[in-house]
Amino acid sequence: MELLTGEPLALDLVNTRTRDHDALARAADFNDWLARQSDRLTLPDAPFPAADLAAVRRLRGHVEAALEAARQAVPAPPGSIAAINDALRLAPPYPQLEPRGVVFGSVTRRDGSDVTRLLTQLAEAAVDLLTDPGVGKVRSCEAPDCRLLFLPAHPRRRWCSPTLCGNRIRVARYYQRHKPDHSQT
Repeated sequence: MELLTGEPLALDLVNTRTRDHDALARAADFNDWLARQSDRLTLPDAPFPAADLAAVRRLRGHVEAALEAARQAVPAPPGSIAAINDALRLAPPYPQLEPRGVVFGSVTRRDGSDVTRLLTQLAEAAVDLLTDPGVGKVRSCEAPDCRLLFLPAHPRRRWCSPTLCGNRIRVARYYQRHKPDHSQT
């Protein structure tokens, strides 16, 4: 199953579950997703273990619930807000002074296990999305069998991917317009 990435990180997290696939069900699938996010996340060197997937799935559910509330302009479930805030506290970032020859630089570090550092980064991405004034513009794909969300760069965008869902819809419409009429035979 081809996962779409490139939306805000919190949307990409929610989109790890499609109608017929969950990238958080197997560690191999989740590690593939993480590799696609490597430019946006600080990742461990070792593959993410299957034992930690349940914590990521729980956070994804809370992010999805809070996001849906924001899209509907209703109060978010208090449990979801609490869970995101709890994840933010697991491995907060801190600056660390680092010598670079005769000068110094600053790097950001986090303490904690690989899963706590990842959960904190994903929770921070959720905060970024949920506090963005454009959160109300997040849309659901209009393809009938798709549940993916996207933040449209163009107001006329209707599908999560013009090359996947968009193409399927256009092909179906074309077929409906050009299918032979067998009722006259």
